[in-house]
Amino acid sequence: QVQLVESGGGLVQAGGSLRLSCAASGRTFSSYGMGWFRQAPGKEREFVAAITWSGGMTYYADSVKGRFTISRDNAKNTAYLQMNSLKVDDTAVYYCGAGWVGGIGDYGMNYWGKGTLVTVSS
Repeated sequence: QVQLVESGGGLVQAGGSLRLSCAASGRTFSSYGMGWFRQAPGKEREFVAAITWSGGMTYYADSVKGRFTISRDNAKNTAYLQMNSLKVDDTAVYYCGAGWVGGIGDYGMNYWGKGTLVTVSS
C-alpha cells in the first residue's frame, strides 16, 4: 500500500509559480512511476505529467510542456511538480498518482492522493 499526500496548492496570479509536492508513505516509493493529474470544475480529470520510477524519463501534456517540470526524490519519498508561467486555465485540483509509467497515454495509477487546489487569478 502507498499513501499519497499532496501539498503546495494555493492562490497565485497569472504568470506566477507554484511547486506542488506529493509525499508518499511506504518503502516501495522508488519502484513506482508517478503522475500528476488535474481536474477543473465541470471537467474530467486529465493527465498533466508523469515520471518513471528512476526519474530517467518524463512526459508532459502539450498544454503544460515548457512551463511545468515533474521531478522526484526517491530518498525523500516525494514527487514534485514545478509550475511556472501559470495561466487561469491551469486552475484545478491537482492529484498525484503512483503506478506504472510507460509514456504518453501509457500509464496506470494504482494509488491516488486526495488532491490540492490550485487557483490562478487574472
